[in-house]
Amino acid sequence: MIELHVWLAFVVAASVLLVIPGPTILLVIGQAARHGRRSVAPLVIGVVLGDAVALSASLLGVGAVLATSATLFSLLKWLGVGYLLCLAVRMWRRDNAARDGNEYPDKERLNLARDAFVVTALNPKSITFFIAFLPQFISPERQVAPQLVILGVSFLILAAINCGAYAMSAGTFSHLLTRPANRCLLNRMGAVTLTSAAIMSALLRR
Repeated sequence: MIELHVWLAFVVAASVLLVIPGPTILLVIGQAARHGRRSVAPLVIGVVLGDAVALSASLLGVGAVLATSATLFSLLKWLGVGYLLCLAVRMWRRDNAARDGNEYPDKERLNLARDAFVVTALNPKSITFFIAFLPQFISPERQVAPQLVILGVSFLILAAINCGAYAMSAGTFSHLLTRPANRCLLNRMGAVTLTSAAIMSALLRR
């Protein structure tokens, strides 16, 4: 097991890092601003699953490979950039009709979860981050596996809370803008936010 003071230090450090907006959070803000509070759950699920994949890949050794392979790092990075730009174009061209609160199809929820998952999982910085961050809180004198599980689960819970907070804030803002003209402005702002996330991803370095 992990010592309490070490775990608390990890929670504080991880929380500070998570609060800083990156490509994933910019995606969450843009999508929640467009779709409202009903998008919170799908976005959180997508982000947590994406982080879980990144964490698992890191522990399986993919993080070490990415840290040394410029080609693989760049490939994942540009796949993520391309996906974000496609989402930005889609949002820019989307209709401006407000969604009826009682009509929110499952397909829409799945799309939101998928987008959040893909962008999070394709961020190579997330994978390399875990191999640099987690070992600082691991005690070699204790069993490593249980410590990794505790730290990993703790990080995913913190990521869910952080993502949910950003999504709820942006979703509340969306709820106030129901006129078509305002929805158009919101779509444009969301597209710009996604483009900013793509630019941020493009500037990632190993």
